[in-house]
Amino acid sequence: MRGVGSRVDRIVAEAAGESFSIAVVGGGPAGLAVTLALRRLGLPLGLAFPKTPAAAVPDRRTAALFGGSIELLKNLGVWPALAPHCEPITGIRLIDDRGTWIKAPEVLFTAAEIGRDELGFNVPNAPLVNVLANAVRSREGGQAVVEAGGVTGIEIGAGSVGLTTDDGRRLSASLVVGADGRGSPCRQAAGIKTSNWSYPQSAVVCSFAHSRAHGGISTELHRPAGPLTVVPMPGAASSLVWVEAPTEAQRLASLGEKDFRSLLERRLMGLLGSVSEIGPRGLFPLSGLSAETQALSRIALVGEASHVIPPIGAQGLNLSLRDAATLADCVADAVRNRQDIGGDETLASYAAARSHDVTQRVWTVDLLNRSLLSDLTPVHLLRAAGLVALSAVGPLRRLVVREGVQPAAATPSLMQPGGDELLTSRLVASAKTLGPVA
Repeated sequence: MRGVGSRVDRIVAEAAGESFSIAVVGGGPAGLAVTLALRRLGLPLGLAFPKTPAAAVPDRRTAALFGGSIELLKNLGVWPALAPHCEPITGIRLIDDRGTWIKAPEVLFTAAEIGRDELGFNVPNAPLVNVLANAVRSREGGQAVVEAGGVTGIEIGAGSVGLTTDDGRRLSASLVVGADGRGSPCRQAAGIKTSNWSYPQSAVVCSFAHSRAHGGISTELHRPAGPLTVVPMPGAASSLVWVEAPTEAQRLASLGEKDFRSLLERRLMGLLGSVSEIGPRGLFPLSGLSAETQALSRIALVGEASHVIPPIGAQGLNLSLRDAATLADCVADAVRNRQDIGGDETLASYAAARSHDVTQRVWTVDLLNRSLLSDLTPVHLLRAAGLVALSAVGPLRRLVVREGVQPAAATPSLMQPGGDELLTSRLVASAKTLGPVA
C-alpha cells in the first residue's frame, strides 16, 4: 500500500456512488481525452482534475495534431466545436539555419505526396481543453458532476486503488489512469521510476500576424540554440515556438513588442513578410522525461506522466493522444476476455503496446535536439546527409511523412475512421459470446 499527496478539486463520477471501474486523474488534453475514450466502454468511470486558479496565465501554446489525433477528436464527438479554432497544415518545411559551412538542403513534406488534403491541423491548447472539458461535463451516459475538496492520498490494494479526498470521502477503482503531468503523484504511488533530463534551452511561445500568406505550411528553422518553428493559424497569423538559451529566451520574452517584432522578421528571413500584432508571450524551460513502464500496480500512465519531449517535430501531444486511444483498446480487450481491467495482464498489454512508439519518439526527438546543440562536425555531417536523402529520395520522404502522420505500428481503434464503432463493436461481440459483463 502506498500513499501520495495530490491536489485536485473536482470529481466527475457516476451518480450511483463512489466506487468505479476506472478513475482518471488529470484534466489536461490527455486526461480529458482518455476519459471520453474510456466512457465509450460503458464502465463506471470517475475523473479527478486539477483546479485552474482564476488568475492563472492562459495557455498560449498550440499543438500540431496529425491525422490519427484528428480522427480521435472526431470519434470523441468534439471536432465540430473545435474545428473553427484550427488551421489545416498542408506541408512541413525544414530549413538549416545554423550558419555553418555544412548546410543541409531545405526539405518540404507535403500532404499531396501521400494523397491527403492536409497532414493535420494546428490546434490551440486552450480551446482544445475547453471543448474536451465541456464534453466530459455533458452528462452523457448518465454521468453527473460531484464536487470534492481534493485528493490527498492514493492507496494501492490487491484489487483496487483507493483515493482519499481532503473532506474524508473515499473513492475506489479497479484501474486508475494517471494523466496528472510530469510530476505525476499517480506514477509515484505506483513506484514507477523515470529517467529525467534537462536542456540548456527555453521556448518563447506566442502568436503573431504577418503580411504574407502562410499557405498552410509549417516551417521549422534549425538553429544553433534550437528550432524556431512557425505553424499556421486561421487567417494571416501563425503560432511561434522559439527555442533559445534560457537567458536569451528570457530577454526575448521581455522585449518591447516593436523590438521583438523586428527581430522575429529578421529570423524568419522574409518567409512570412512583415510581422505585426504580437500576442502575449509565454516562456517554458525545456526538459525530458521517460517512465520505465507506462503501467504498474493498477495504474496506467498517459501523456506527460509517462513521457516529456522538446517541441520538435510536433510529436508530444500526438504521442499522448495515442496513449489514450490505445488504453481504450486494451481495456476493451480485457472486458471482452473477462480479465481484470486493472490487473497485471491488462497493464502489461498496454505497456507493451505503447513501448516501441514512445521509446522511438522520445529518443529520436532528443537526438535531433542534441544534434542542433552539438559543436561536433561529424554530427552535422550526419544530420545534413539525412536531410539530403529526404530531399532527394521521394519514396523515403513519403515513408517519413506517412509515419509522422500516423505510425504504422500504432493505429488504435479511435484513431481510425469510424473508430467509435470499431471500439464499441468489441464489447457487442463479447456480450453476444460471453453474456452480460458484471
